[in-house]
Amino acid sequence: MKLKTLTAALLASAALTTGAFACETTLRSSDTHPEGYPTVVAVQKMGEMLEERTDGRLCIEVFHSAQLGEEKDTIEQTQFGVIDMNRVSLGPFNNIIEETQVPSLPYIFRSVEHMHKVMDGPVGQQILDAFADHDLIGLAFYDGGSRSFYNSEKPIKSMEDLAGMKFRVMQSDMFVDMVAALGANATPMPYGEVYSSIQTGVIDGAENNWPSYESSGHFEVAKYYTLDQHLIVPEVLVMSKMAWDKLSPEDQEIVKQAAKDSVPVMRDLWEQREKASEEKVRASGVEIVTDIDKTPFIEAMKPVYQKYVTSDKLKKMVEDIQATE
Repeated sequence: MKLKTLTAALLASAALTTGAFACETTLRSSDTHPEGYPTVVAVQKMGEMLEERTDGRLCIEVFHSAQLGEEKDTIEQTQFGVIDMNRVSLGPFNNIIEETQVPSLPYIFRSVEHMHKVMDGPVGQQILDAFADHDLIGLAFYDGGSRSFYNSEKPIKSMEDLAGMKFRVMQSDMFVDMVAALGANATPMPYGEVYSSIQTGVIDGAENNWPSYESSGHFEVAKYYTLDQHLIVPEVLVMSKMAWDKLSPEDQEIVKQAAKDSVPVMRDLWEQREKASEEKVRASGVEIVTDIDKTPFIEAMKPVYQKYVTSDKLKKMVEDIQATE
């Protein structure tokens, strides 16, 4: 309850200073990423769409840079209705909504283009619909890029190089098991603690995409980046069901469409940001390992699939994803 009270106080304080309440209803949206990050800008653009399409009835105030807490905490606050909207990776939802486990599986997607085709189709809609049973409304999927390992100790060129190393992962049992299957040790921890933990040797490294590796400054303390691309986990934009139920059916449809229309905005921004982040990291002198045989990594994931893909529903989702061209 203390966290809930603190979040409410932060929101109230911010509302007094931002001038956001020029709108009839201002939806408060959380994001752990910094100002200017593609997901943050996409939700801001969605807010502009809402304000225009509702003649000022609705707009969005984005609280970026984890101002309202790390992802795991903000999920709970969104369910409580303290936060109206939230942009979160699917990873932290894995222990809450089983359907989110499937697109979070290692090597489930063959490419980013394959992920887009799946998440824009029936499987993606099935996952969005699953949020309704957990006091949330799934609105849209954003890109999270390809996640790869980086560390402060040595270049990783094979599974053997991972043995015994300590890596931060998102707070998801599946990601812990993924790292364990590769012979390394997983340490779940909030995103904001990773830099200092690598710097002080609490962990050897972490895993993430180009923009996160760069914008977090992790490349400054973890100078080895191996492009194994073990995860292509989408991010999701959700809304509190409590906030959703306060809207008229007309405004609910406008919110859904604005969220959908923000997706290509985010993807364009992501592509630009990814290229810029890669250029910055490469220029810094980080050692990038690109020549790596992924086959042993993929083979090592069989026990992970066996553990998490257990129901007929999830098995069918995996089959549908693999069959998507």
